[in-house]
Amino acid sequence: MLRWTVTFLIVAIIAAVFGFTGIAAGAASIAKILFFIFLVLFLLSLIGGRRSV
Repeated sequence: MLRWTVTFLIVAIIAAVFGFTGIAAGAASIAKILFFIFLVLFLLSLIGGRRSV
C-alpha cells in the first residue's frame, strides 16, 4: 500500500510540474488517503500483532 502512495505522489508532482492542477490535486488527495490508511493499518498491526510464546 505504501508503494501505491509513493506512485500517486510521484504522479501528483509530475502533473503539478506540467500544469495539470486538477490531476495533481486528485493524485495528491489519493496519496494522502492511502498514506493514512497505511499508517492506521501499520499501527494496528504493531498493537495487535501476533505474539510468539
